[in-house]
Amino acid sequence: MTKNITIRKAPGKWSVRSGGAILGETTAALELIEDDNDPVIYFPRADIAMAFLDRTDKVTHCAGKGEAAHFSIVNKSSVTENAVWSYEDPVPAAAELKDHLAFYPGDSVKVERL
Repeated sequence: MTKNITIRKAPGKWSVRSGGAILGETTAALELIEDDNDPVIYFPRADIAMAFLDRTDKVTHCAGKGEAAHFSIVNKSSVTENAVWSYEDPVPAAAELKDHLAFYPGDSVKVERL
């Protein structure tokens, strides 16, 4: 089944925090809307403190976007396993996602518009 995917510039300024640490802020985020799912915010890698992220062995596949590499968030107080994903070589229809990261929001990860 083909999914309906829309990628556009996310309005405003966005931040992502984990364990009290600000991992990044950007005004260049992308918003991905896919079918009836909640929108997902993708942050440019250049705006994220990559020192907090450790690549894991987890890889997932989406026909509409490609293969996603995963990262854990590591800070002084905790490790949040596979909390981040990135399409490093996305399919052509999702090319804008290259060099961007998305975060699974949860108790220890907050993605918010400022």
